[in-house]
Amino acid sequence: MGRDRVRGRVRIRGRVAVGGVAGAAALLLVAGCSSSSGGDGGRTATPPATSAPPVTSTAPAPAAGTARVAGTLTEGLRSPWGLAELSGGDLLVSSRDERTITRVDGRTGRQTSLGEVPGVVPGGEGGLMGLAVRDGWVYAYLTAAEDNRIVRMRYGGGAGDRLGAPEPVLTGIPKGFVHNGGRIAFGPDGMLYAGTGETGRSGLAQDKGSLGGKILRMTPEGRPAPGNPFPDSVVYSYGHRNVQGLAWDGDGRLWAAEFGQDTWDELNRIEPGRNYGWPEAEGRAGRTGFTDPVAQWRTEEASPSGIAFARGAIWMAGLRGERLWRIPFSGAERSGEPKAFLKGEYGRLRTVLATGDGSRLWLVTSETDTRGTPESGDDRILRLELG
Repeated sequence: MGRDRVRGRVRIRGRVAVGGVAGAAALLLVAGCSSSSGGDGGRTATPPATSAPPVTSTAPAPAAGTARVAGTLTEGLRSPWGLAELSGGDLLVSSRDERTITRVDGRTGRQTSLGEVPGVVPGGEGGLMGLAVRDGWVYAYLTAAEDNRIVRMRYGGGAGDRLGAPEPVLTGIPKGFVHNGGRIAFGPDGMLYAGTGETGRSGLAQDKGSLGGKILRMTPEGRPAPGNPFPDSVVYSYGHRNVQGLAWDGDGRLWAAEFGQDTWDELNRIEPGRNYGWPEAEGRAGRTGFTDPVAQWRTEEASPSGIAFARGAIWMAGLRGERLWRIPFSGAERSGEPKAFLKGEYGRLRTVLATGDGSRLWLVTSETDTRGTPESGDDRILRLELG
């Protein structure tokens, strides 16, 4: 079974008003925060915001190395997973279980449904997952009847535009009830990257002929990218258990967050052709032939999903850990210890996305994915201001 599960403890969560900051509810997060499966209960979602005022904040800017929740952009989302930013600042968010993509106004939070993506077969940890946008296309990682796959759909990006029919980009990624990976992103080299899982069949991670338990690199059309380490293959790195976070730092280095099993979750610096150890190694093993993680956490503190790079740090969303981790870097080396924010305040955290200028983050909660304990307003997209 997957380890993306709820702990069943009582939680009191912070609340910030839609479209702005509600006085004392604006939570100032300090660097010294400590570290530490139930369904959604059939709750009716809060109706989406339709005319909320802009998300603004009059509170002081956060200190360097900290973050502050400045508001809730939108709420009432169901099983949100992927998040992508359009050129004008609006967002696209996928629903894993409802198979839909919704456009969210980046200023008001207004939701506009772009419809259901055909061919998605949700189940367990599979469904409609990662999103990416490029050159008039919306790319999506999804679970189909026979496999996980990446498709793309034409989308003009205007307020009234609709998604075109999905076209396959890459098919044949192994699927399972658990460990489906799902994150996709375009790198600074213009290539499309995808994090996959080994579907609970750990041997796939070491099989370079399989697309499971890998990080993949391809052209926007799905062909093996120039310079890939294995001839005529989209495989970029291997030995992964379940990759759900991909991000590049300011110097173009690729980082990935990965679920461990029962002991260690990982943040890895990804280099082409490297073997990251699973299932022979979990966490730092110090074994010849395997690349150790740059940082690791006990599973109850992380269960990492999305990551983003901003202000000299990787920001990592935690599902079981119910917190946002900040891992500071100077070049390729860590420049300090990881620090936790938002511990238990908003529940499970699925996706984090940096804005173009790197001054803030969009953070997606994940309480309505059958493994959380949803409250009124879940799920939501939070706006975080960075110091």
